[in-house]
Amino acid sequence: MSLDALRETLPAYAKDLSLNLSSLASETVLGDQQKWGAFVAAAYGVGVPAVVQAVNAQAAEAGLSEEAATAAKAAAAIMGMNNVYYRSLHLISNPEYKILPARLRMNIMANPGVDKADFELWSTVVSAVNGCGMCLDSHEAELKRHGVSAQQVQAALRIAAVVNAVSRVVAAEMAAAA
Repeated sequence: MSLDALRETLPAYAKDLSLNLSSLASETVLGDQQKWGAFVAAAYGVGVPAVVQAVNAQAAEAGLSEEAATAAKAAAAIMGMNNVYYRSLHLISNPEYKILPARLRMNIMANPGVDKADFELWSTVVSAVNGCGMCLDSHEAELKRHGVSAQQVQAALRIAAVVNAVSRVVAAEMAAAA
């Protein structure tokens, strides 16, 4: 299934999401690897099968390399863990937890197999989907150090928001039909 086919499955009440999905697929603020990696990271971050399949198909058609696709999936995986852990540290009022070492393996972050800025961008996308402010601040600061513009970060966040919303609608419609 392509993104166009996915768009056709969206109900009328989600027309804005369909239009946003189409315009973001044509986004030019990000390079193709950044853009399609952001789509893949967001889709895997939410995990709705139909959306994952459509995004994977479109990303492959657009030429996203296997290495970049794997790195985007790795960003979703590692952020799935980190976002819960670091969001919890932020929400717990006891400061003792903030000084304890995380003792969680995060080796992929040091050697993601793609440009570090791209991996940071995809980690930002998943952190937005998962709502971790501490991780968003950390990754956005790293992106700035790599020279990524505010417009590029915003484009990635827009992809995160739309893929998340489309995924929620697709999941809800599947639940309603069951």
